[in-house]
Amino acid sequence: MVDVDDVDLIYLKPKKAYELKQNIHKRLVWHDFTKKLVSKNIVFEPIRLTKEYELFLVYLPLTQDLINIPSIRGWKDFCRTSVCWIDEVWAAEVPKLGSWLSALNDFDHVVLSLRGTISAMSNAIKATCHFIPVAVDTLRFTPYPLNLNRVIDIYSMGRKMAEATQSLKSISIKEGLFYVYDTINASYADVSDYLQHRELLSNLAKRSRYFIVAPAKMDVPEETKNQIEVGLRYYEAAAAGAVMLGQVPDCETFNNMFNWPDSVIKVKSDGSDVAHVLSSLSAEPERINEISRRNATEALMRHDWVYRWKKILDIVGLRPTSKMKFRETKLKQMAEQLWN
Repeated sequence: MVDVDDVDLIYLKPKKAYELKQNIHKRLVWHDFTKKLVSKNIVFEPIRLTKEYELFLVYLPLTQDLINIPSIRGWKDFCRTSVCWIDEVWAAEVPKLGSWLSALNDFDHVVLSLRGTISAMSNAIKATCHFIPVAVDTLRFTPYPLNLNRVIDIYSMGRKMAEATQSLKSISIKEGLFYVYDTINASYADVSDYLQHRELLSNLAKRSRYFIVAPAKMDVPEETKNQIEVGLRYYEAAAAGAVMLGQVPDCETFNNMFNWPDSVIKVKSDGSDVAHVLSSLSAEPERINEISRRNATEALMRHDWVYRWKKILDIVGLRPTSKMKFRETKLKQMAEQLWN
């Protein structure tokens, strides 16, 4: 957002014993019948705003991160309107959230990145709910104009289906392919520098010919309860101009956001047909190049964070700034160059 518009980013400073206090605070909120503990500041040093703002935006990975907000004292007095954007909350979770939801009633608008949760959340809180999908810094992920060599044959980031992974391993050994995949549980791993981490991931993605994709949290149905959503991997892979191999999520978000030819080349979740699919694609190099360019183009025109930020401003009645318009123009020019 700092690159996209004129915004001030508020950095929170953890108190001593931050992790211990955070864990205790979350446990207490889960059992708090008063619905007041979620609004207590326990884990961060207090911050006071010193000037007025048109918009206060809080972007949270999970609902449990709501306990971070009370560290910003008196934000309602300095901000004309407010938005809380939660990246991941599943519909089946909402009835169980209890006192966590009381914190959302402080906001004018609540934005969710999972479309299937909008109805459940709208029925549970007073604030108006909106759906805005995740996005990607397409300028970081695009392989153009350098048009880098695709030295990685297959890239698989994050969650995997065991059978498909084994099939890909066997194929890569047999065919001498360079198959890159995680060997640790990245969800629980710390990174030394998040910017360097994203830079590394983008460099791997835009040097990959094929990128494995699957619906969000496809391996934990006990959490999703059959709610089908588009995971971040689709946005990253498209922006990197990789050919996406995997499953097509049967949901409205995918149908609206990835509705171009060959956005995903289907393979079975057990990997039983992946060898045949790879063989067929390798026989059509021009098709691979076209898929790559189209994916990168569509991402530049549709899936950069500037487009999501524009929707946020529209929700609260603010106009796009010159900085946003400059970025949109740059993205459009880059997309046009891909086909010249």
